[in-house]
Amino acid sequence: MLSSEVARIDMRTAFKKRGMAMKGKQRMSVAIAIAICGALSGTAHSQTTVKHIQSAGKPLATAVWAGDTLYVSGQLADPVTPADATKGTPAAYGDTKAQANSEFIKIQAILKEQGLTMGDVVSMHVYMAGDPSKDGKLDFAGLQAAYTQYFGTADQPNKPTRAAMQVAALAAPWALVEIEVIAVRSK
Repeated sequence: MLSSEVARIDMRTAFKKRGMAMKGKQRMSVAIAIAICGALSGTAHSQTTVKHIQSAGKPLATAVWAGDTLYVSGQLADPVTPADATKGTPAAYGDTKAQANSEFIKIQAILKEQGLTMGDVVSMHVYMAGDPSKDGKLDFAGLQAAYTQYFGTADQPNKPTRAAMQVAALAAPWALVEIEVIAVRSK
């Protein structure tokens, strides 16, 4: 039952107890008053401000603020060695540790640009593809080696909640790891 229906029933009961019968128009007036009060009570809640951090040339936002919470899109690594068109060699992205380290550097830069630090990260999702050099198994130790350089250190003791999972593949065929985080601005 809706709160306005409960209030309307309570109003009828109150009128009857006092010996006052509500006629059709009175009932309608009370119902309208209750509906207005119900509608106004909904406006007492503040709206959450949403701000998208995005570039025109990219298909998704780098990050999105929702109130004091920053949602950072999954990051992929930059190449360790860029492609060389003259030699015909593709870019090299390194192993899981190198890719995760590159992604943490990118995340750290995004956070800094928004006035946050790695210590403000409260949650992390890590998606890992099997490493061909490890018979298709994920390199969790490589991820952990990069992770512990940024979280739970003497300089930055905070650790976020984290989920790490193996996926069949990531969007880029060379990618071994993708990391997304959620950070919160402390008051």
